[in-house]
Amino acid sequence: MSFAYLFIGLFLCIAKLASHGSVRGTILGVKVGSNGVSATTRTWNSLQALGNIAFAYTYSMLLIEVQDTLKAPPPENQTMKRASLYAIGVTAALYISFGCIGYAALGNGSPGNILTGFYEPFWLVDMGNIAVLIHLIGAYQVYGQPIYAKYEEWLAKKWPELAFFHTVYTIELPFSKCCTFRFTPCKLVLRSAFVVLTTLIALMLPFFNAILGLLGALAFWPLTVYYPTTCYMAQTKIKRGEVKWAVLHCLSMVALLVSLLAAVGSIADIVQRLRHVTLFKAEL
Repeated sequence: MSFAYLFIGLFLCIAKLASHGSVRGTILGVKVGSNGVSATTRTWNSLQALGNIAFAYTYSMLLIEVQDTLKAPPPENQTMKRASLYAIGVTAALYISFGCIGYAALGNGSPGNILTGFYEPFWLVDMGNIAVLIHLIGAYQVYGQPIYAKYEEWLAKKWPELAFFHTVYTIELPFSKCCTFRFTPCKLVLRSAFVVLTTLIALMLPFFNAILGLLGALAFWPLTVYYPTTCYMAQTKIKRGEVKWAVLHCLSMVALLVSLLAAVGSIADIVQRLRHVTLFKAEL
């Protein structure tokens, strides 16, 4: 699905660029002044962009899970390193090309969700949006499972005798005798409530770039940098004061600074936007 909306967006951007025959983007970005934006807004947007870039690293949380499913020989780390090199290299090249061509086509008015910058051909834009929807439905399930498992385990331990958390019901699906649906009332009610809650939050804060930047800032340092480097130092028994120890800690501190700056920029943008919108009536 990601390749589907990627190539649809890339085609739309190339067609737009070819139609007006000139590059609309600039090397220095949005101008500061009466015809552009204020220096403060540009600073917040620049910091927010760090969070948008950091959000791209959320895939790192899944690498360990994927590597755990690989068979040996050859060693899992070698297979994973080679697969990551090819996959990340191709993906990075495609998305960098998409970003550059999109900015050249739409200029400083480029939206965070590039598909919202086009209205025709409507059927192609709709296909891209459907691909995004299908992709996000799957991604929501993948990233939601650890949250479900954590609070369901905690609630089950807190109330071990309550049937709401432990009784399993089985429903036979009418169109297939061999397939059944098993659930507990806890999963049915609480998971549905979680989906409703996240949907309400998304409706209250429909700011694509700002929310994306904030999520990227919150997840980047602890999950992408701190946790892997700490595990690596513990596994390889790197001693305090060694060159490698110092380099890894410097890397961690730089990543922490990036996360903090990105969070500040994203929160500032959210606050600024909330001053000009009515709850559940934001115009995108």
